Amino acid sequence: MNIPSELKYTKDHEWVKIDGDVATVGITDFAQGELGDIVYVEVETLDEILDKDEVFGTVEAVKTVSDLFLPLTGEIIEFNESLEDEPEKVNTDPYGDGWMIKIKISDASQAEELMSDADYKDLIGG
Repeated sequence: MNIPSELKYTKDHEWVKIDGDVATVGITDFAQGELGDIVYVEVETLDEILDKDEVFGTVEAVKTVSDLFLPLTGEIIEFNESLEDEPEKVNTDPYGDGWMIKIKISDASQAEELMSDADYKDLIGG
């Protein structure tokens, strides 16, 4: 199970990489494994400002559809458009080419509420 130590995590199985006031977000290796083969990623919230824990999109696998929850309040400034043609990148490289969105963070203090890699391992029983 790949859980990079430099990232932060949510109870909803999103990972967060913070660089200044921009956060890159995707789903964890655990989450993509539980979902199975991902066939579609939908994000219709580009350029919108959403609150932490609001749904920013969905990920569709062969057998299920799962909501994606925003880990930090902010404006969604970028969507990984390569996922439109190659959603399987979420399966093959969830922490790299399979990233989903970038957020301009509104409240940096919320980052303190995110889980460390150790906390996330405990959550998933790793």
